[in-house]
Amino acid sequence: MNLQLKPIHHRGQQPYQPSFRVNHSFISLLPNCHLLNGNRGFSIDGSVRPLGLLLNDRRRRRNGGGGGDGIGYRSIVASGIAGAPISDGSKPDKGFVSPPLSDILWPSAGAFAAMAMLGKMDQMLAPKGLSMTIAPLGAVCAILFAAPSSPAARKYNMFMAQIGCAAIGVLAFTLLGPGWLARSSALAASMAFMIYTGSTHPPAASLPLMFIDGAKMQHLNFWYALFPGAAGCVLLCFIQEIVVYLKEKFKF
Repeated sequence: MNLQLKPIHHRGQQPYQPSFRVNHSFISLLPNCHLLNGNRGFSIDGSVRPLGLLLNDRRRRRNGGGGGDGIGYRSIVASGIAGAPISDGSKPDKGFVSPPLSDILWPSAGAFAAMAMLGKMDQMLAPKGLSMTIAPLGAVCAILFAAPSSPAARKYNMFMAQIGCAAIGVLAFTLLGPGWLARSSALAASMAFMIYTGSTHPPAASLPLMFIDGAKMQHLNFWYALFPGAAGCVLLCFIQEIVVYLKEKFKF
């Protein structure tokens, strides 16, 4: 909650110096903010008054009514009350409760099965110098199995970003060669691509860097846009469906 306090002086009148001093910090004023019948209010002397009443008092005094004594006065107006309380990012979310054992076991088992299958494929592809167990697919496993409802786990986001960012990495390497310029340009272009297409998928941002710095991937050329990133995601999506089914049907 943002609360900005500012004094209001009236033209032609000597400002009234209140008997209290508004020298409190913002935090010390927070306990004095209240909700009265859905309206914001605050207190200085312990009595709570809605902002609407304060404004009415102000109008009466300006018009000379309501027992005004003709002496200038200073009022406090809340000019910005909005926002949510600041949370401490070093602690778990308020109200966090550990999930049941099944919600921990099935995603973990899915990640084990995914890496085991990719490792078996590595053995089959080793004579050709190819590998399926790349680091971005480990991050994809964490998203698909642990947070399947997150935007990054959407199939559109995943495949669009995987294919597009991998192709950008190949293009940057072709035009700029290896080095810092190719890496930075490829990453910047990948970010722009994901934002423009609405397909934000964080693991895909590492694909261009892996191609530019990985000699064993560079011979794939533009086939890299489909393999191993997008091809590995097909397998991971299949395992994700099994994990989601097990989480729903077998709880303990």
